Amino acid sequence: MRARVVLAFSIAVLLAAGRAVFAQRSASLPDLQGTWNGSTLTPLQRPQQFRDRSAFTPEEAAEYVRASPDRIRSRLPTSVDRQMQIDLDDTFVEVENMPLDGLRTSLIVDPANGMLPPLLPVAQARKADRPKRSFDDPETFGLAERCLFGNFGASGGSLASPPMVPSAAIPSFYRIVQTDTHVLIFTEWVHDARIVRLNGTHLPPAIRSWLGDSIGHYEGQTLVVDTTNFRRDTHNLDSGERLHVVERFTRVDAKTLRYRVTVEDPDTWATPWTAEWPFRAIDIALFSVECHEGNYAIENFLRGARAGEGRAQAPRR
Repeated sequence: MRARVVLAFSIAVLLAAGRAVFAQRSASLPDLQGTWNGSTLTPLQRPQQFRDRSAFTPEEAAEYVRASPDRIRSRLPTSVDRQMQIDLDDTFVEVENMPLDGLRTSLIVDPANGMLPPLLPVAQARKADRPKRSFDDPETFGLAERCLFGNFGASGGSLASPPMVPSAAIPSFYRIVQTDTHVLIFTEWVHDARIVRLNGTHLPPAIRSWLGDSIGHYEGQTLVVDTTNFRRDTHNLDSGERLHVVERFTRVDAKTLRYRVTVEDPDTWATPWTAEWPFRAIDIALFSVECHEGNYAIENFLRGARAGEGRAQAPRR
């Protein structure tokens, strides 16, 4: 009996010591955990009408926000899409959750002109070779349209896939969870989850994934995440397989993370580029995104297309 008591006491002491060591180690690291809003209507690239200016006037900023739904609608690929999105207004585009980052005219801070570097010829050819979108073939639809993986209102990628460029149409909500060995970055939109292995090494180049292979380490109060090994069809901002992204998450204060990202891809852009913007702490629940639940549109237009094909092939009477 006495031996059991001694054993139980020893285990309790060891567990308490372990918790103390864990708490001490965790306390020395930046606390990035919580729910965050990484949304902003500040564009990634500087709009052409402001190409020589790094800041809006307050009046220009207000008009830029007001015109957000029309701007998104104008970027839809076809007149059919634009007709289908007649309800794309300031209720659909949650501008209240997507404030501008001050008066900045772009998220890109390098190059200084606030623009992505020129696309290389190989990237232009890769982009031109993609299948043309057809309403008769859902396989030609973008991954975001099919709610499989993607960033609505942006060019490819995912809200969880670095660089985590904010959507122009929907809020970019995240949940960050930390342990001693991993950091989880979960995004509400299409419920993607990226796992960052701390102090690890990259997987072999043959192993590729939609969100890439992320490893991380701490530099003082900053989490640095290095991501490679993307799939060829990720197409984050027209990127290719050799996309390499370095992210920095820094806790600025109790309610703010500063997100800074540097991107290079020798098969896409002439030079690397860097962007930054804030993530704001929020106290809301994240919801499951089931954007095709009860959606009969694709089924119906495919049925109509097949019926049309059948009529065209039927012998004339």
